[in-house]
Amino acid sequence: MIEGLRLAVTLLTVVPLGRARVDRGTTRAAMLLAPAAGLVPGGAAALVLLACGPLGLPGLPAAVLAVAATAAITRALHLDGLADLADGLGSGRPAAEALAVMKRSDIGPFGVVTLLLTVLAQVAALAAAPHPAAAVLVASAAGRLALPWACRSGVPSARPGGLGALVAGTVGTRAAAAVTAAVLAAAAGAGAATGGPVGAAQAAVAVLAALAAALLLLRRAVRRLGGVTGDVLGALVETAATAALIVLAARP
Repeated sequence: MIEGLRLAVTLLTVVPLGRARVDRGTTRAAMLLAPAAGLVPGGAAALVLLACGPLGLPGLPAAVLAVAATAAITRALHLDGLADLADGLGSGRPAAEALAVMKRSDIGPFGVVTLLLTVLAQVAALAAAPHPAAAVLVASAAGRLALPWACRSGVPSARPGGLGALVAGTVGTRAAAAVTAAVLAAAAGAGAATGGPVGAAQAAVAVLAALAAALLLLRRAVRRLGGVTGDVLGALVETAATAALIVLAARP
């Protein structure tokens, strides 16, 4: 379990926890613990938001700084994956050619537009959220909840190598469901602490909306590409987190 958490944190953030053992068992644990690792960027963003209050910064600049903090602490890898997947799917080419497009170092027009709209949506939603610090924590965990579902049994890797091949098919459906229940409970608790029963319900809906958005994108990616890649996983994280933030931006 400790090795799995170490791998999850080192894969998903810039936090140096040393070299973790990498095998199928460890990667399975890492994907199951991905929502917990999401509390690292979420916590960084929450601290930024809390610090902006005493400094007198209004909601919008504070939200920009918080989203920037999550990008910095994740090396913007998830955003890069989102842009690459958008270019691959937007190319309209067969799977092999679309995968080649995704491996390029440049970002095409589909990637630029998707990246811009996603970051704008995250900033706007976070600025509008009644409890932004709690919202970014819930959204960060909900975003990483997409990973055990994307790595569950029956979902293949699109390539023989890379991160997708390392983690694909490592997680059982029951284990993914158990992690989902834990994230739902934790999110509801955070929502209750800031908004009472209504806040708890809204946080739970945000987690479910995040998972639904991720599964829809996962289905599209697997159909077009033949499986998952590291870019697909990153895109799922950003898509799910954005969906959660949008739900949490609504005023009860």
